[in-house]
Amino acid sequence: MTGSARELLDAVQAELAPRDDDNRLVPLIARGEAPRAVFAAIAAEERRIVRSDWRSFHTLAARAEETNALEFFAGLAQGEGLALTKLDALTDAAGPDDADVEKPRAGCQAYPAYFAWLALNGEPADVVVAITANFAAWGRYCAAIATAMREHYDFDDEACGFFDFFATPVPEIEAQAVAAVQAGLDSGRVSGEAKTYARLFQSYELMFWNSLADEFSAS
Repeated sequence: MTGSARELLDAVQAELAPRDDDNRLVPLIARGEAPRAVFAAIAAEERRIVRSDWRSFHTLAARAEETNALEFFAGLAQGEGLALTKLDALTDAAGPDDADVEKPRAGCQAYPAYFAWLALNGEPADVVVAITANFAAWGRYCAAIATAMREHYDFDDEACGFFDFFATPVPEIEAQAVAAVQAGLDSGRVSGEAKTYARLFQSYELMFWNSLADEFSAS
């Protein structure tokens, strides 16, 4: 596979971007129609996900032979560590209504399980494409949730910090991704699997949100 990394990333992201009605939970939150307990569930699930993803990013950084890919994964691992510190405020503010809220849901944990598999088996350059394709949707969801938490649920800035963190674009990470993918294209390390990985990432991302929607839209 040859060509421009920027063109490839834009094309994969555009092709696989979720439609507005694919995610059934975020619109409920955006309208203030989801129960407050959903935030405790999200925090509990994300605590497991972030810890797993932190290890996956470190594994990919260790496997990466190209400098830009190594720095990309290492930077994202550092970001996961910072994100984990922000979950305490969300957990404290949301407060689980019952013990069931903190039980992991298979549909929510499918994403980190797949990512852990990719960390061991995926070509790092292909994984950069897949992760970057997922960034836009994830960031958009986080921005919508952070806004709704303030407007409809009366959460303070500290409680919204986890979602604010991921809703904020990081140009340096974007530049590293483009450089890593370009190096992968130039060396023939980006394959057709990149789009497959990206498609599955998007599917597991939606599974996370819709698993919670199925539970909490009926609450």
